Amino acid sequence: MRTLPRGHHHLSREEVGAAQRARLLAAMVAVVAEQGYGVATVGAVLKRARISRQTFYEHFANKEECFLAAFDHSADLFIARIEAAFGAVDDPVLVRLERVMDAYLGVLEASPASARVFLIEVYGAGYGAVERRMARQERFAMLVADAIEAGGQWRSGLEPRFIGRTILGAVSALVTARIEADDIAGLTDLRPSISEFVRALLEP
Repeated sequence: MRTLPRGHHHLSREEVGAAQRARLLAAMVAVVAEQGYGVATVGAVLKRARISRQTFYEHFANKEECFLAAFDHSADLFIARIEAAFGAVDDPVLVRLERVMDAYLGVLEASPASARVFLIEVYGAGYGAVERRMARQERFAMLVADAIEAGGQWRSGLEPRFIGRTILGAVSALVTARIEADDIAGLTDLRPSISEFVRALLEP
């Protein structure tokens, strides 16, 4: 988290505000990852961000609002990364989904603090946070379903939306268990089994 320049600078008020907000969001994620949502306080976030309490309340009404903003910011970046990983529509569907799973696991491995916050601690932040979590998972599942439908290949008796939700539900449960156990390195071990699971659901 970069600090703003001391003394006179040429940043606009909007740029200063954006920088302060970004620092608060990053600090919220770091503090919640270390302490848990229930224990984390605005004071701890301020200390980590090195921002005054007055400035915090210029951006957010309370801890929950700041946490939800941090979730929305990270989730939007994550979905954009996933969408890019699908690649061309005319690529084989299994190739597209393998790229997506690689990107998904790669994001979690690269940012274990965010993974813990948004897969585990989110459930301690109230209904609004859980609702956001489920909405993003549904969005991800529908992206998978669209890829399956475009590929025109899936197991008889199932349908793409069900398969998309099944894949995301299973993968989410598996990675959450590893993250809860502080086994980020173990996420890589899931890759072959996930690939075979997806393949089984897509075999005609």
